Amino acid sequence: MTHHRAKKRFGQNFLRDRQVVDQIIAAAELSSADRVMEIGPGLGVLTDRLLKTAGRVLIIEIDRDLVGNWEQRNEPNLQIVSGDVLALDWAELLTGTGWKLVANLPYNISSQVVFRIIEQRNRFCRLVLMFQKEVGDRLCAGPGSRDYGALSIFSQLWFDIERVVKVPPQAFTPAPKVDSVVLKFTPLPQARVAIGDERQFKRVVKSAFAQRRKTLRNTLKTGGFSSVEIATALEKVAIDPGRRAETLSLAEFARLADQLPGATD
Repeated sequence: MTHHRAKKRFGQNFLRDRQVVDQIIAAAELSSADRVMEIGPGLGVLTDRLLKTAGRVLIIEIDRDLVGNWEQRNEPNLQIVSGDVLALDWAELLTGTGWKLVANLPYNISSQVVFRIIEQRNRFCRLVLMFQKEVGDRLCAGPGSRDYGALSIFSQLWFDIERVVKVPPQAFTPAPKVDSVVLKFTPLPQARVAIGDERQFKRVVKSAFAQRRKTLRNTLKTGGFSSVEIATALEKVAIDPGRRAETLSLAEFARLADQLPGATD
């Protein structure tokens, strides 16, 4: 597959550094009993290692040229799915639980993939994923950081997230213009903080970060809450209405969501 030309529309930057692959495989802690999903296998530097160490490997590839190459491979433990991972039914693809997801994610869809992972979190026991460093910083960020946002909160609510290795542009072909980072996600047995209603929690967090430079008393209005409802809820949980969303902890968001009125149909 070495003659395939990378396509910008698919966000293709093919990993070629085998030392990085070694670190990804080590972080995934694979065994012959594992079922692994890989999104965007590309030229297969990572996939080849997955096939040697895991019991079953499910690859999802949107590029029909690459799918054709993979279909020529005679790998008994390889399952090939052609299509857009964001449009596919993960519940249908990933039967049962205990899956591992190991991938160099296409950077143009990586945040959307994370939200899909959160939706399907009960199917996974471990995830080792490559991101653009900027997105990785957002996933790991804590309150008070400029990188802290809805993606940080929703991910950290359900996963422990650890940095595995920083990856320079020259580890890829073609080389991207940014650094990358590999992160390991370990699912938590339950939400990091108690939340009464997940849908309500999402609504509150998304509205709080809708206008980052504005204070909570103003930006929460984008969630459909009235000024009175916002003021009352903030007072009950002892949160200053002049604070911005990026200063709130997960626990504070959970308490606030419980005090604001629920979403209407």
